[in-house]
Amino acid sequence: MDLTPEEIRNFVQAWYGTLAQNGGCCGSSACCEPQPAAVYPADLLVQLPPEVAGFSLGCANPLAAAHLQPGERVLDLGSGGGLDCFLAALQVGERGQVIGVDMTPAMVRRARQAAARLGLRQVEFRHGYLEHLPVATASVDVVISNCVINLVPDKNRVFAEMFRVLRPGGRIAIADVVVKGSLPASLQADPLAWSACLAGALEVETYRRGLEVAGFVQVTLIPAGEAGLTLDHIAEGIPFSALITAFKPALTPPSTPQTAPA
Repeated sequence: MDLTPEEIRNFVQAWYGTLAQNGGCCGSSACCEPQPAAVYPADLLVQLPPEVAGFSLGCANPLAAAHLQPGERVLDLGSGGGLDCFLAALQVGERGQVIGVDMTPAMVRRARQAAARLGLRQVEFRHGYLEHLPVATASVDVVISNCVINLVPDKNRVFAEMFRVLRPGGRIAIADVVVKGSLPASLQADPLAWSACLAGALEVETYRRGLEVAGFVQVTLIPAGEAGLTLDHIAEGIPFSALITAFKPALTPPSTPQTAPA
């Protein structure tokens, strides 16, 4: 029996609410492998207290592909406990801004408490859904996300929202779980597999086309992990972590009217 989008959302929200309160990991979930120390550079993690640096449910490091610059405005989709937001804040500096959006109230509370302890005034966390982002149109330079979009049933709506909130010329750097080929129907109907970042894994080319239909250009999708790993090395039907980048086209300046020669 197929799960409805509302059933998926409710189960995922309850699951991650429990993790936020207990500070635990999701066991066999791909979202917890590897641990933060194996994903992020040590010189970044050491700048945060252990209780913040050690809590992550991501599948890779989207910041490695984001190439953040001082003063940029960054949006993190599914910000969880806030680790990627805090690391992004260290890169954009006090002149920049980082906004985290998460649908789980317990995660938002946890992240806000951590931000207050860290004194990072350029970071804020908002409660909201990725399909309807509480963010103004054309207001951010970079969108990041870490192992979250796979949890959303309507991914095309998320792609459209990412495009909407980005300024012309803006970019995305997404870590997510995807799959070559198809997943078994039994897995897609398993609520535990949804929360474990498996059942919602989008097929690689479907992911790419979805971003292009939303308006993105220069879409790249590569397996996360060791250097030189390509899609050719990935087995069919097995979900894996990927880094996805793309750009919103810059506005084309209007042409200057030509003056007819006298």
